[in-house]
Amino acid sequence: MRVILALILVVLVAGTAPAKEIAGVKVEPQVTVNAETLTLNGSGIRKKFFVKVYVGSLYSARRLNSGPEALRDTGDKLIRMAFVYPKVEKEKIVEAFQEGFVNNAPDLADAAEVKKFLSFFTGDFKRGDEVDIFLGGDGTVTAKHNGKLLGTLISRPLATAILAIYLGEKPADASLKKGMLGK
Repeated sequence: MRVILALILVVLVAGTAPAKEIAGVKVEPQVTVNAETLTLNGSGIRKKFFVKVYVGSLYSARRLNSGPEALRDTGDKLIRMAFVYPKVEKEKIVEAFQEGFVNNAPDLADAAEVKKFLSFFTGDFKRGDEVDIFLGGDGTVTAKHNGKLLGTLISRPLATAILAIYLGEKPADASLKKGMLGK
């Protein structure tokens, strides 16, 4: 009986992957959003002029190996930004998103849904803060800051454009793109 209990315990412990750590941030192997488990696709560090700004992670319903594949995929995704820089002003985050839209979805850059999305970000981010951007397969876009809802809207083009900022042809950070794709 002890042998069976020991084997069950070993299987249970082996089945739970430990969180990995990047720049002092624990990156969980899975997250649950809307009762769905999303698995870590990959993560990396967003740098600006050699300064580490945040650890970015992509969670998805299935494994995504390339930017085009991720942009075509209609499954749910979560982008998590875990800030490591002491303070990032909201204006800087909004500017970075605006630049990303111009570079990766220029037809959408001045659209009402982009303006609404950018209006979600009303506060600064500091070391230890976590921003989650849920991109639902149905086009739902939900942003949270440290678990607090910032806003939700539904726009499949917006959801794809946000993902393109990270994984498109002109990503905000090519190294982060590779990390989010698990490379």
